[in-house]
Amino acid sequence: MEIRALWPSDDRTAFASGDEVLDLFFHKYAGQNQFRHYLGVTYVAVRERRVLGFATVAPSQIDIDDLPVAARKKMPRYPLPILRLARLAVDRSAQSHGLGSQLLRFVFKLGAKMADDYGCAGVVVDAKPDAINFYAKYGFVACEALEGQSEARPRPTTMFVAMRAIKAASGFPH
Repeated sequence: MEIRALWPSDDRTAFASGDEVLDLFFHKYAGQNQFRHYLGVTYVAVRERRVLGFATVAPSQIDIDDLPVAARKKMPRYPLPILRLARLAVDRSAQSHGLGSQLLRFVFKLGAKMADDYGCAGVVVDAKPDAINFYAKYGFVACEALEGQSEARPRPTTMFVAMRAIKAASGFPH
């Protein structure tokens, strides 16, 4: 398995993660964004010329007030440079074999190199609700909630259960 930057000659058409939005990005936009617009770089995990996973990154910045409270200590009060993990996906044929973890560790190495070469306060990802636990295992903590939402980037769902229902279900006194 090799992890390297996407090449224009890489066949992206067979990649299928099961997430239509991620697959569409990889098939149609990853190359344009990297080779024509220079908006970010997509790194691919390749075995025998077949792309089994990808991670797209771009340098960015974050306002200190958008960081988790614990991360704000002793940081300057101006926008901080970060590496943004824009997308990460693994082909269905390679899921549940640790490839997502390998790609994330590769992104961490990129962030460390960026820190040494130019400055980078950390790595930021906009985690989909079903990926939050995956990223939390690697030390990611939730940042302050951002305003706005769209169908392409839904906000996490806030859920509530009344204490009366909890007590009734658990046998606690009312």
